[in-house]
Amino acid sequence: RVGKNMSSELETISSRAWSVDSWRKYEALQMATYDDKELYQQVIDKLKALPPLVSHVEVDRLRERLAGCARGDAFVVQGGDCAERFLDCKADRLDDQLKLLVQMGALISASTGRKVLRIARIAGQYGKPRSKPMETLAGIGEVYSFKGDNINGFEP
Repeated sequence: RVGKNMSSELETISSRAWSVDSWRKYEALQMATYDDKELYQQVIDKLKALPPLVSHVEVDRLRERLAGCARGDAFVVQGGDCAERFLDCKADRLDDQLKLLVQMGALISASTGRKVLRIARIAGQYGKPRSKPMETLAGIGEVYSFKGDNINGFEP
């Protein structure tokens, strides 16, 4: 069961108005930085012109299902890679990951008697935050932290 404070916090979060730029009101840590600001803006403008990846109906349904999980009505099973590389985005590999999530969900549902919400972090984790811009690799020295194929690539 969700405590009174947690319930109030969930209501506050769920009542937030969303817009394309609403995230800009919040402190953003560990963001990627881009030297070419003009090219960055061109990419942002191009992305804004593209259709959404998911519909608002899908987002609303997920919010409702997550709220059910927060109430204890269901259990969340989330899986996927921490950071994906474009070269790993292959049908067989993705199919295996989805099968694993389905199996994990079935085991949890069978052992708990609760519904399961499966969330796949798949085919889209091409960027990741890092706590530091640089990291030290053995035998190489200090390099930019890997932030994903769509930011700085895998090779040091």
